[in-house]
Amino acid sequence: MLIDYKQNLQEINRRLADLRDALDLSGLSDKISALEEKTMAEDFWNDQAAAQKVLQEVTALKNKRDGYTKVESLYDDVQTYWELAMEEEDESLEDEIVQQLKDCEKAVDRLELQTLLSGKYDSHSAILSLHAGSGGVEAQDWTNMLYRMYTRYCEKQGFKVELMDMLPGEEAGTKSVTFGVEGLNAFGYLKAEKGVHRLVRISPFDANSRRHTSFASLDVIPQVEYDDEIEIRDDEIRVDTYRASGAGGQHVNKTDSAVRITHIETGIVVSCQDERSQHANKDKAMKLLKAKLLDKKRQEQEDEMAGIRGEHQEIGWGSQIRSYVFAPYKMVKDHRTNVEVGNVDAVMDGDIDEFIFAYLKETAKNQM
Repeated sequence: MLIDYKQNLQEINRRLADLRDALDLSGLSDKISALEEKTMAEDFWNDQAAAQKVLQEVTALKNKRDGYTKVESLYDDVQTYWELAMEEEDESLEDEIVQQLKDCEKAVDRLELQTLLSGKYDSHSAILSLHAGSGGVEAQDWTNMLYRMYTRYCEKQGFKVELMDMLPGEEAGTKSVTFGVEGLNAFGYLKAEKGVHRLVRISPFDANSRRHTSFASLDVIPQVEYDDEIEIRDDEIRVDTYRASGAGGQHVNKTDSAVRITHIETGIVVSCQDERSQHANKDKAMKLLKAKLLDKKRQEQEDEMAGIRGEHQEIGWGSQIRSYVFAPYKMVKDHRTNVEVGNVDAVMDGDIDEFIFAYLKETAKNQM
């Protein structure tokens, strides 16, 4: 019955009212106006790094404001459609109204989540690094599966994925892979995925078809293009070049295009071999090094190595944040929030919003 959906509409309206208060829309508009006035100053571009920060802040504030406006418009549309159906007593429109309500509720969910992203770097792009752990070739295949899962998630979010470095496994899969994720709030969302991921399945690499348990870890750090907190001088690093390895056609192993950079003081080492030119690989490696140095600086400022990075964990038993069970039953369970999803195939195809939302909500609640 159409009348049954009145309560759904009222609940969405209540949540939108809470969001209006949380976002302080009039305050947002005032901040945007003040920042845009700054950009009109004649000397605005004299300090390029500062100018970029202002522009990034304007974009972030506008996205908050416009995001709410878009969801409110979606609600108005479904409200009007429901009222029209009620007036005409047209029950044939019920299925369409149900779908519109679902779409609207999902949009409100995402908007509520965005209000939780208040960290200094939450609005930034991210750099993700996957490393195979216990389990040999099975763990390396698992690392490759996770890489695909995250690239599919990013595609669905409209994020751009840029491969930075990959070390293939000897038989199959990937030993490690580092990739950039560009998009608004990429770090804010994906920081929820940092940790050890556990796989339980019948291994396709086992001739006896036995059940195996494998592990892979994910590290997530923010990408910072313009930040005067981190400056890297030439005398602080050592740059080595070498031939790229792994599958890749005729270009691979022909030239010393791959780049490895060592930060002498900290011992941090980064590498990149994905691009065809040494110059492009060095640019990517420097971007990764800068992000790692910034992350190290933030670690040192946190009392118990908590917050953005969390506590260090070994890649093995007892340390997993999430288990992906393919056999004897199918289930993905997040051990931090106890969220369980039975559709393993959908999860591996990038449907991980439910896990991310639950973790961020739990984290926000614990910080209150």
